[in-house]
This record gives sequence, structure tokens and C-alpha cells, in this order.
Amino acid sequence: MEIAHSLQQIKSSYIREILIAAADKNIISLAGGLPDAKTFPLDLMKATFKKLTDMPEVFQYDATIGYAPLLKYLSHYYQLAPTHIAMICTGSQQGLDLIARAYINPNDCIIMEAPSYLGAMQVFGLVQANIQTISTTHDGPNVSELEDAFIKHNPKMFYGVPDFHNPTGICWSLETRQQVAKLCIQYDVTFIEDAPYRELRFTGEPLPMVSHFCADNAIVLRSFSKIASPGLRIAAVTAKKSYLEPLLKIKQGADLHSSVPIQALLLDLLQHPDFPEHIKTIQSLYKKRYHVLFSELKKQLPEGCELKPVDGGMFIWLSLPPCDTFALAKTLIKNGVAVVPSPVFYPHPENTPSALRLNFTNANSSELREAVSRLCRVLNATLISTQ
Repeated sequence: MEIAHSLQQIKSSYIREILIAAADKNIISLAGGLPDAKTFPLDLMKATFKKLTDMPEVFQYDATIGYAPLLKYLSHYYQLAPTHIAMICTGSQQGLDLIARAYINPNDCIIMEAPSYLGAMQVFGLVQANIQTISTTHDGPNVSELEDAFIKHNPKMFYGVPDFHNPTGICWSLETRQQVAKLCIQYDVTFIEDAPYRELRFTGEPLPMVSHFCADNAIVLRSFSKIASPGLRIAAVTAKKSYLEPLLKIKQGADLHSSVPIQALLLDLLQHPDFPEHIKTIQSLYKKRYHVLFSELKKQLPEGCELKPVDGGMFIWLSLPPCDTFALAKTLIKNGVAVVPSPVFYPHPENTPSALRLNFTNANSSELREAVSRLCRVLNATLISTQ
């Protein structure tokens, strides 16, 4: 049986392939965006796991929009406007999928940064969107290019990750956030604000979300994978009610609703008196690991390589002199370290800048030091041979 034309256009995920290779215990992986399993708040959830056996109501079918007590809590926690609601989905990836299926027809235009999150490119590719890209700066998207793209392409959406962008780690400046919001209102473009790393800030003060400045022109994806655990597969989508009603129709047909016992578990976790301290522990651990990776790279990188500091999140973006980054990544695997090459993060990967995405959250300090040693040894040999 022939697969759908839309699926035929989607290439196999390089990250999925490299994670399989990185499962080898002799390989130190800087590839996947994995939180450290040791940070999962299992102790905080133990009592709730036991309590669930006395809550038969959460094991029944429930409303598609989500578990009512959790929705009430999130509405207060996120300080949603009276016209805005939250819905629960099975990970923020499902939220992206629902948005794309609800709003994008073949050849409808969506604007993305280049580079951008691979999972979002795959979702929009499956609905055959016309993906147009703009470049990034150290403050976030190039605002001048963004306005030009809005005028030229009349897009339905602009997708972005303002807090510790995947893959570059960039955090949009306050001015950029305000300018993007203003443009979305002016040109009636919906901003899809993906915020999976927002709570992972370990330096500086939090900035307002972009959606704070354009609430009626935004849909926000909020993940609990990085602060609770990915295996829970629970996320929240928030927006004005009229934006979310089409998503609910699709979700009902897709899976009826997300796991109710897990939603109840998450609610108790979020309300646990020790949960704020849990977040601080994660931030402190990742800050330490980031500094190890960054400082070791600074000391050992060959000339021509460039990396910029980040204030949170999970990734460092390492810019390289022109080279074949796919070949480099394969060589690095053979030398015991896994990375992700830059073309993976571009919808049009031809002639993209040479770079590597490096994760610092899922390897300990000694592993990070050894990974940098292996990485720089290969870089020195590879870059010298290409000069």
C-alpha cells in the first residue's frame, strides 16, 4: 500500500538515528535533548502514585480538554485572561500537530527561524505547509526580515522558541519580543510560542513571554517534560477559546483525551510544597554542567570555531569553519562522542552554515570533559585537513 504523499516528503530523522548509535555505552552523547533522569522528581510523586488507587474516577473516560482540577490550577498559575483557556495534550509535540492539522492547508505559509526545532519542521512538513525562514541574531529573529516575510508571504503563523531556542540556545531580548508581538498584531499573524525550556533559566531574570504582548494573536505550548519527566507525556496549550476549539475537535478524533491518571499525578506534583526547590535543583545542576562544557570548549577549540554563552536551556550552538558536518558527526561517533550537525535544523538544508548542536544536560561533568577532549581532537584533525 502506498504511503501518503505528505509522508513521502518527510526524511528519516537524523536525531532518531544518531540516538540509536549513541545508546552504545562507550559513546558520550551530546546529541539528544534529554533531561537527566536523576532529576526526575520520583520522590515527590510517590505518595500520589499510591493515592491514585483510591481515585477510581481518574481511570474513567474524561473530557477531551483535560482533567478539570488541573485545568483550573493552570488557568490560575498562568494567569490566563477570562477569554483564554488551557487544554491538555500528550506532550507539546501533539500540541504542535493539532495546531498544524487544525489550521494549515497545503501550501499555506508559516514562518520559522533558521535554524529551528526539527520536530516543528516535521509537523509542518506533514501538512505540506510552505515553510519560509528568516535568519537569527544574538537577540532572536531578525525583525526586519520578519516584517518583510509577513508582507511578502502573508503567513498564517510564525513559530518560535523565544526562551533558550532549540538548537541555538538564544534567548530573545525584551525589545525583540515586543517587536515580534507588535508585528504579529499589525499583520494579523498568529505567533506559536513554544516554551519547553522557559523554566530552565540559570542566569539572569525571566523575561515576559512574547504572548504577553500579543495574547489574542498567540498560541502557547507549555511542556512539563523538562521539569517533571518526558515519560509523563503531558503538556498544556493555552490561547483564546476560539483558537483552541478546532484543536479540541481534532484531538477528540485522535485520542479522545490524554491520560487522566497522569494528569492527576502532575497536578499533585505541581502543588507539592517541595516542587519549587526541585526546579532550583535542576537549574543549579544544569548551570554547573553548562559551565563545564562551555569552559572546556573555550580552552580546547581550534581556531575558527565560535560559541556564544547561554543563560539557560539545554544546548550550546558551536559554529565551525565550512565543512561537511554530517561526515564530521559520523567521524565523531566513531571516536566516542555523539553530536547533531546543523543541516538537520533547516527546512532547506543546502549550503547551510556549518555548526553542531551540543547538549549539556544528560552527561555528568567528567563525561562532558572527556566528550570535549574527543570532540576537539577530531575537530583539530578535520579542520586542518580541509584548510
